[in-house]
Amino acid sequence: MNITQKQKTILIILVIGTFLGFLNQTLMNVALPDIMREFHISTDLGQWMTNGYMLVNGVMVPLTVFLIQRLTTRTLYLTAAGLFAVGTVTAGFAPTFDVLIIGRMIQAMGAGVFGPLMNVVVMNLFSPNERGSAMGTIGLALNFAPALGPSLSGLVVTNLSWRFLFYLVAPLIIANFILAYFLLQNIGQQKRLKFDFIGVVLSSIGLGSLLYGFSNAGATPWNEFTVWGFVLIGIIVTSLFIWHQYTTKGPLLNMSVFKYRQFNVAVLINVVLMIAMYGGALMLPLYMQNVRGTTAFQSGLVLFPGALVTAFLSPWSGRLYDRYGAKYLTLVGIMITAFGTFILASLTLTTSLWLAVLGQFVRQLGLVLVLMPIQTEAFNALPLTLIPDGSAMFTTIRQLAASFGTAALVTIMTKSALNYGHKHAHLSAEIVDLHGVQVTFLTAAFLMLVAASLTSLLKLKTRAT
Repeated sequence: MNITQKQKTILIILVIGTFLGFLNQTLMNVALPDIMREFHISTDLGQWMTNGYMLVNGVMVPLTVFLIQRLTTRTLYLTAAGLFAVGTVTAGFAPTFDVLIIGRMIQAMGAGVFGPLMNVVVMNLFSPNERGSAMGTIGLALNFAPALGPSLSGLVVTNLSWRFLFYLVAPLIIANFILAYFLLQNIGQQKRLKFDFIGVVLSSIGLGSLLYGFSNAGATPWNEFTVWGFVLIGIIVTSLFIWHQYTTKGPLLNMSVFKYRQFNVAVLINVVLMIAMYGGALMLPLYMQNVRGTTAFQSGLVLFPGALVTAFLSPWSGRLYDRYGAKYLTLVGIMITAFGTFILASLTLTTSLWLAVLGQFVRQLGLVLVLMPIQTEAFNALPLTLIPDGSAMFTTIRQLAASFGTAALVTIMTKSALNYGHKHAHLSAEIVDLHGVQVTFLTAAFLMLVAASLTSLLKLKTRAT
């Protein structure tokens, strides 16, 4: 990929900011027990460290479509980076859990802008034949950062305080802000858009309720109102939001993106991938810590080789997309991911941990061949004027699928372990939990095969627009 110095500078600035934003999605998971002890809070309350971040992040995405087109690139990015920096410092020095949550929410307001803005800038900067390579570089932020989070968090928390997770990020985002202030240039044209206040309210309530309901479903019975009630409210309000978008003259999101068949196919494949990927990714740490009794740091080390392969191969996967398109690349990647997931489904109480490392490594190897190419395929199917709407739609659906996938697979694990325990009351808790993990990995693997079948709907090469 031959890019100018201007393109390279803009890409580096945006990738760093997006990397830090996505890193913070998973950075707090391992640190949660220490935070709970320090502030004397319950697990349910502590989960808001991650759930609250994802909630605000998801609600911000549709609003970002308006902001991207209404504000200059430089103004929007500096505002987002500034919010993220303020939230990071606030959380790092938080004297109470309430202040810590407020800091995380402010972080998420900034981070929710990073991903969609970066997608739009890349699609404007690069020609269709170069977008795969550029999006592959973006994969460092979108896919490597969440994979790195648990390993980095385990290392820091084991040797330092959880507050250093914020102390280490703060100078990086502040430096990124300074770099952007002097070097970031504006991309694209501003539009005088009417602010769709009703659309913002409906999308915030609808998407927020869905994300909240799915987040609760991972640890709460589905017959509790905090699960089914919020999911139902989310479905109803989101339906009203969609109806409003089709009927209003100045919609927050342009629903005409769904007129493009290749965009729809790519989104559908990505939904299945997200359900299997995020839900399946949660199982390996549970196997390591609950079944095998390892520490959080050891669990992070098992995940680390898979995170590394994501970092090294993301740019390469983008170049493969530019050369061959998404159809066969996606199929091969999904089949490799399914194979790695089947390896993880074969883990036992006495299996060498190297097999867990291998399974996760193969899984990530397959995913890195799929995630950015399928996203690039979706965006390439759209005219340039619809890229902001397509990016927001893709990102929002991705987050909803990830939340639902985590909740659904955790429920499968819990229910299968519970039923197995009732039938075999003489077995140890570790063996019962192991059965639940194995069933869940098998479910994730079969979902991958479903995604593989959907690749037949992809065209051999999407026509550049």
